[in-house]
Amino acid sequence: MSDHDHRNTPATATAAPGPGFVPVQPVSQGAMNVRWLLGDFLGLVAGVEEAVVVSSDGLLLADSQQGRRSDQLSAIVSALTSLAQGLARAIEFGGVKQTMVTMDEGHLVVMAISDGSCLGVFAALSCDLGVLAYQMALLVERAGHALTPQVRSELHRAMAVR
Repeated sequence: MSDHDHRNTPATATAAPGPGFVPVQPVSQGAMNVRWLLGDFLGLVAGVEEAVVVSSDGLLLADSQQGRRSDQLSAIVSALTSLAQGLARAIEFGGVKQTMVTMDEGHLVVMAISDGSCLGVFAALSCDLGVLAYQMALLVERAGHALTPQVRSELHRAMAVR
């Protein structure tokens, strides 16, 4: 076999992948769109540090920082959403549209997405909340159209292997 033949022949793996190996799974255009929307969102509003999309059952579906604080932020977003929904039921004020927590150094803003999932955004204290809320509303509308049951399932599977 010539050198040229070796280069064009697929390699056969004889050893197990090394530690930290994550198989690359092909994702649909819908899943790529959700990831792109979330990643693009970071550049739209000055002061936005991280964003996550969390399913209605609390599972991380997509993040903007590829795991920097995503698991922790998604758990907090899920718990805050559950608490706000409990409050809304208790006082009979209808569904929760947005929840905001302001801290010494920043804001956590959570906005409902039509399919029951939610968008959580951590932003610096200097962030313009009007601009943030507007851009989040646009993202929620776009993501709501893209988050079909098939895409949600695919995003969850992809985040689980990461």
